[in-house]
This record gives sequence, structure tokens and C-alpha cells, in this order.
Amino acid sequence: MSKRPQKMSAENITSFNKLYNEYYDRFVRFANVYVRDAAVAEDIAVDALMYYWENRLSISDESNIPAYILTMIKNKCLNHLRHLHIREEFSENIRQYQEWELGTRIATLEACEPSELFTAEIEQLIQEALSQMPERTRAIFILNRYENKSYKEIAQEMNISFKGVDYHIGKALKILHVHLKDYLPFFYFFIN
Repeated sequence: MSKRPQKMSAENITSFNKLYNEYYDRFVRFANVYVRDAAVAEDIAVDALMYYWENRLSISDESNIPAYILTMIKNKCLNHLRHLHIREEFSENIRQYQEWELGTRIATLEACEPSELFTAEIEQLIQEALSQMPERTRAIFILNRYENKSYKEIAQEMNISFKGVDYHIGKALKILHVHLKDYLPFFYFFIN
């Protein structure tokens, strides 16, 4: 049979206030020795005191209440420290992954030979892509990418609008993207 909560009496409140006034600072200092964060230590001490107060009716009258609360504080500190430890391990794993990924990028870039970007195979793929482009699209693309002419210069030379030049460049890039899908780093280098 469960005990019914008693009404808060002045005696209960006085008893709690005495416990709080006598032990609160000690509880906070104890927690702070381990968590090394005053605000967290205060939260832990308050949580333990509140837990005791809410569950005081289920605690034996023979119990050493300060020891009971200190045990709760110990457990809350352990939980806090374990949580910090897990968070640190996770952060360390993230850091190790980032270092590995950075090392991979460095190694890949060091191994990159720009002259290999223009091998015969890639040049052949580009020529195939260019040959499949409509004549006007190919001419506009060549003027832009090989002769370094601006959209404005091409528009004037080809007697079309600026948007027309943009349309043909976009069309050419889509065709190239399909042909160079296995050489995406080259493709991104080529389109910029």
C-alpha cells in the first residue's frame, strides 16, 4: 500500500530549511571537486535536495539523510562525468575523422599532376562532346572557353542576346558533364 503524501507542515519546512542551510554549501563543494564547474555543481546539489524532498516519505526514518543526499550527488556527478567522457570520445572521433579527411585531400592534391588532366583520353572525350553539340552551341562554347571571350563579346560577334549566349554555354556544359562524368574534378576545373 502506498503512502499518501502528507501536507507540508511548518515543521517539515523548518526541517528542510535546516538541512539546506547546514549542508547545501558542503554538497556544492563536494560536487564541484569532481565536476569542476560551479554552476553544474549547484544544479546537482539542488537536484539531489529536491529529489530527497519529493521522496522523503519513502525513505526510512533511520536513514542518514545527509549521507543519502550525498550518495545522490555522487551518482549525479558520475553521470555528468560519464556524459562528458562520451562527448569527449565523440569529439575525438570527429577530430580524427577530420584529420584523416584533410590528410586524404592533401595526399590526393600532392599526387595530382595537372598535365595528366589533359591526357589524350580526356581530350578525345571533349572532342566527342563538342562534335555532338549543335554548331552554334559549339562555336559559342569555343569562343568562351578556348578564346576567353566574354558573353558580351560573343553576343556582339554572333549577333545574339546575352541570354542566348548563356543558354548555349549551359547547353554545352550539360553535354560535357555527361561525357566527362568519370572525370568530375576535371569537369569542374574546366567549367570555371
